[in-house]
Amino acid sequence: MDLRQLAALTAIADQGSFSGAAAALHTVQSNVSGHIKRLERELGYALVDRQSGELTEEGRVVEARARAIEADLEAIAADLAALHHRVVGNARLGVISTTARWLVPLLLDRLAGEHPGLRLVTTEASSSALGALLLSGGLDGALVNLPLNNPDLRVRPLFDEDIVLLLPAGHPLAAKELHVSHLEGLELLLPAPHTGFREALDDAAAAAGVSLRSRADIDGLRLLSYLALRGYGPALLPATTVTDLPDSYKIVLISGVPRRHVGIAIRKSGRPSAPTRALIDVLESVIEGYVATHPHLYPAPD
Repeated sequence: MDLRQLAALTAIADQGSFSGAAAALHTVQSNVSGHIKRLERELGYALVDRQSGELTEEGRVVEARARAIEADLEAIAADLAALHHRVVGNARLGVISTTARWLVPLLLDRLAGEHPGLRLVTTEASSSALGALLLSGGLDGALVNLPLNNPDLRVRPLFDEDIVLLLPAGHPLAAKELHVSHLEGLELLLPAPHTGFREALDDAAAAAGVSLRSRADIDGLRLLSYLALRGYGPALLPATTVTDLPDSYKIVLISGVPRRHVGIAIRKSGRPSAPTRALIDVLESVIEGYVATHPHLYPAPD
């Protein structure tokens, strides 16, 4: 087994074919095929389905390990540079979409001044997808909704966020102090079932003796906000999802609903690279300053 074989496997996973992997690796298809055949012969399993170009279940297991190895190799040069007080290299951060909107610009500004040799690579996705990417070695860290229960991840809370009801300013509920029980019978735009956010909302409603009535279940909080602002119905959202609120709309705080918890997740195995450690330090500082100056956001409890 050697690094070229592992690189061939991850390239096939990324590109979906032997020819695409060859192009990405700047080599010929026969070389990629040879690397995979030798790797499969050594391990004793088929790693790539030749008909579809997709990795087999065994191939996915090897891919996850291969990506972790590639990340560790990349970290060697970065860690050596850190010994001489230079932070250089890539740091791959996953971020949930609602937080990415305000966090990433602040991170880029701060990193440009403090660590100009650090290159931020961001991925925007759901918490579950980011957790999977983190475990596979595709990310160095991820900002996720909590809880994110996985024994192979280390998670630290960063901040909490109010849940609000977004609705037209002229709506009868817009002028009231609302409890979740006041939402009984109201048609709502709600996040998709079986997501952590939706389950928290349904649990809060059940505890108040009511049930939430869904007009539509929307997978994606930004889309949920977009639809609410175009008159498709009131929506329950994390407060920072709503940006550039027009005068014709209002957000109302809902008591009886737990705040959303956001934290940073990293893998338990391996040591984070110097760029990753520097990024997390800057990220925590940026979040602390932002939370202190914006309504509906709170530092995570100690």
